[in-house]
Amino acid sequence: MCAQTVDAIDPDLRGRIDRIVSQVLQQTGVPSASIAIVQHGKTVYTRAYGDARLAEGAEPAVPATPEMRYSIGSISKQFTAAAILLLQEEGQLSIDDPVGKYVSGLTRGNDVTIREILSHTSGCEDYWPEDYLMTPMLQAESAQQILDTWGKKPLDFEPGTQWQYSNTNYVIAGRIVEKVAGEPLFDFLTQRIFRPLGMKSVWNSDEAALTQADATAYYRHALGPLRMAPKEGRGWMFAAGELAMTAHDLALWDESLMAKTILKPASYKEMFTEVKLKDGKGTHYGLGVEVRDRDGHRSIEHSGEVSGFVSDNEVLIDDGTAVAVLTNQDAVGAASMIARLAAPLVAGYPLAPAEEQALEIYRGLQLGLIDRSLLAPNLSDYFTTEALGDYQSSLAPLGEPLSLRQTHSELRGGMTFREFEIVYPNRRLELTTYTYPDGKLEQYLIAPEE
Repeated sequence: MCAQTVDAIDPDLRGRIDRIVSQVLQQTGVPSASIAIVQHGKTVYTRAYGDARLAEGAEPAVPATPEMRYSIGSISKQFTAAAILLLQEEGQLSIDDPVGKYVSGLTRGNDVTIREILSHTSGCEDYWPEDYLMTPMLQAESAQQILDTWGKKPLDFEPGTQWQYSNTNYVIAGRIVEKVAGEPLFDFLTQRIFRPLGMKSVWNSDEAALTQADATAYYRHALGPLRMAPKEGRGWMFAAGELAMTAHDLALWDESLMAKTILKPASYKEMFTEVKLKDGKGTHYGLGVEVRDRDGHRSIEHSGEVSGFVSDNEVLIDDGTAVAVLTNQDAVGAASMIARLAAPLVAGYPLAPAEEQALEIYRGLQLGLIDRSLLAPNLSDYFTTEALGDYQSSLAPLGEPLSLRQTHSELRGGMTFREFEIVYPNRRLELTTYTYPDGKLEQYLIAPEE
């Protein structure tokens, strides 16, 4: 395995990312996180936080390291989609072919296309919507058995008319790859993607559990203690969520998405383009990836969850930025929280003037200070000695927020109304302001976010 520890990041940015991860883990109680940061198209930082394995009896806790693998769950889907696109490039299939051309016996297999299964617009019922491991899944199952049960049920809707996430879609996609390529999906991915990219840590966790050298999977009942999570029976994850790897190697994949090194440009365009429904409505989903707008920047992203693990991968494709986060507790959103707070920092998105002013005033109020030259008479009157004391005593203990971003604006009463979200690991605050055309503030109020 190649070196997994990288530290070529600006020290100030490193400190801010470390603070985000540490505080999110503290807030959520998730045992550990392993992260990889891509900046300007190259991996610049990897680090692991917390304990990959908790103390048990006489055995001490084992700290997480960047060399440890975590299951990435449904992030695996974009690799399956890439395999389909590679086969299309070779002329062995078309994503607009009916799935019944390759997998027989499926409900309306001649009406559902490969594009529809890759984009979750097929109508196929999901075999695993739950966020826990059901008793039948402790036993081994084959892809064909899954399809014989769920792939032969009536469709949930007419193909192409709705978007509904379904793991069943990707079991179909995986079987198509295997039938067309004539080899197991994991072998195809290893030869065509993992080896060329130097992703040496990748593990098929559908075939075998991760090793003692990797992160341990955990879950908890309600607010109870963390417990080792049960392992899925062989065959249940397959093309929908079978892969495990280090955050570093997931970042190598992210680098390739930006540089377009594995697929042809036309295939990446297919993958990254939002699939539209038949009525023209958007789905925010391409082929195996979510397609989102984050503060005016295109984000190609996906989360993943299997028993005991949650992951998130955010790729700001036009900014050369990616944040891969792997955690070892299921049913908790720590990975997505970390990725979505860190990505704008890594990309260096500047604060808008209104955000800069709002943050400067916020910091002053934490000290019990206000620049009255910024305030219209009514707001200046509002900030009495009592008000300033209350703002200081309640806000100062919170420290520096992880982020402050404007979320809404509109015109009202001859002024510009703005809403901001102030984010801390354990809470979110709402800030509302009114600003006159001359720049004076008529309102600056902070309250808990509802």
